Amino acid sequence: MATPLPPLRRATLLLVAVLVGVLPSTARADLVISRADRRVDLTSHIVRVLASLKVENVGPDPVSQVLLSFPNIQAKNLAAIRAFGTEGKVKGPSTVLPVEIVEPSGTPPELTFFSALLHKPLEKGKILHLDVLTVFTHSLQPFPEEITQAEAQLVVYQDSAHYLSPYPVKAQSLAIRLPGGRVESYTRHPSAKLVDSELKYGQFEDLPPFSYLPIIVHFENNHPFAVAKEVIREIEISHWGNVQITEHYNIVHGGAKLKGEFSRNLIARLPPRAHSIYYRDEIGNISTSHLWSDSKKTQLEIEPRFPLFGGWQTTFTVGYGLPLQDFVFYSDGKRFLNITFGSPMEEILIEKLIVKVVLPEGSKDIEVSAPFPTKQWQEVKFSHLDIVGRPVVVLEKPDVIPEHNLYFQVYYKFNNISLLQEPLMLITGFFLLFAACIVYMRTDMSISKSSPSYLAKLQWDEVQATVQKIQGIFEQCLAIHDKLEASLRDLSRTGDIQSCKAARKAADAQFKELSKELKPLLTSLQASPQSYQIWPKVEELITKERDMQEKLMARHSTVVDSFEKKLRGQDVENRIALQQQKIAALRQEVESLLEYISEI
Repeated sequence: MATPLPPLRRATLLLVAVLVGVLPSTARADLVISRADRRVDLTSHIVRVLASLKVENVGPDPVSQVLLSFPNIQAKNLAAIRAFGTEGKVKGPSTVLPVEIVEPSGTPPELTFFSALLHKPLEKGKILHLDVLTVFTHSLQPFPEEITQAEAQLVVYQDSAHYLSPYPVKAQSLAIRLPGGRVESYTRHPSAKLVDSELKYGQFEDLPPFSYLPIIVHFENNHPFAVAKEVIREIEISHWGNVQITEHYNIVHGGAKLKGEFSRNLIARLPPRAHSIYYRDEIGNISTSHLWSDSKKTQLEIEPRFPLFGGWQTTFTVGYGLPLQDFVFYSDGKRFLNITFGSPMEEILIEKLIVKVVLPEGSKDIEVSAPFPTKQWQEVKFSHLDIVGRPVVVLEKPDVIPEHNLYFQVYYKFNNISLLQEPLMLITGFFLLFAACIVYMRTDMSISKSSPSYLAKLQWDEVQATVQKIQGIFEQCLAIHDKLEASLRDLSRTGDIQSCKAARKAADAQFKELSKELKPLLTSLQASPQSYQIWPKVEELITKERDMQEKLMARHSTVVDSFEKKLRGQDVENRIALQQQKIAALRQEVESLLEYISEI
């Protein structure tokens, strides 16, 4: 059983009612379309419609334009329109006709009109063969909008089986090319015929102006709906022989949400002599890419790091270099860049494309020639060795499709002498560096032995030597403290009181010797004018160490006395607990002061 279609017909039925009401006032009687054949390509998410028209002038006066009409609901998704015409009973080689949007008087607001301008007026009784190519985006709507990974992706397309025209149509047909696979449903009509992957309507005959027969096709389309929310394409010209292209992509899968991952392979067709090609994302370089090249093209197949499910998006960057002589030319006193505007990615819709052309520093009289309207402005970019910056021409266009991948030109003037600017800057910089080195090597930078700075340096060196000796004495004191602690541990283990007293006696003798060594050093340090920063800390160190020494000796005496009186171990611990805490705290302060003095 077919899935119910979304409510798309309401706007269509309203349009039909409007068209019926305006027929008498807006029909054009000067032209008649004797034959209209339309072919709609729905094999990708970008819809392409080619209308082949045979137009005849049945009025009394020459006609210089042919009006083309589209419903507003369709025109809002129109990304490109092109017209090709040739006059004669037999269709010959066509020429491109300019197309512009117009607002004919008395036309309904529900329609959008374009005018194909003829190179010469179509005389009475003459025939014009007109081919009109239109490309639409966002015209295939996923339905259902959310599906599981196991389901096929179904989309809906809405159009008219009749060719909507302000002119009468004698005969016309419609052929819709589908991507293959299942066709869920389509609007039934006696003339409708589905054969393989092609749906045909018609032939219809003697249709009045603005004839409209709404149709809806609901079919399976599992092709990737690759949509780039934004692409920033930077083209940087270097007159040293290279044109560097850097393209930043933000791509989303525009198919049904929660759809299984779309085909992760994206194909980019680069110019034939592209080189230094890389492909990376925010994490880093991506190695899952393949490159083929021949004399006509370079093809890059890339695979995003992660799969893209419906509604998911990813960002990545593609960069490559091109030979300067293939894209920058000289004419009439100006250089000009001639390169394609759009993205090299196949079948991608870019909702917002920004093209930045970075010209060499010193470029002036800049002009842009584009094959379609774009928003334009200029910026300045600074790079290595730039002084005033490089001029940047910025072009912005919405809804860019493969048909927009046409050549555009950027003209500018550039003096070849400016090429020498950066090499001369490098040469000058290296010359000044070498000159500075020579001057430095030949200059006597020594300090006079009678100068105040030299004397101050000598005094500071003496202070440093004295402080190092003082540090060594205090470190020896700490080592004696450790030996006393070890003697108490041996006493607790062996009970040998005489050995413990001997260790105490030896420690007393060592402390006296160290005190004698320390006294002249302190006198010398205090007398030096360079010791004003370090002397207060040395005084504090002496005080703390002596306090710790006294408490350590007192604890040693208490423990020995307790052992001689044969007190219990717990009683001994209770007698020395407070002394032990104070000794530990003083030990930490002494070590901190030694570390601080060492840093100074």
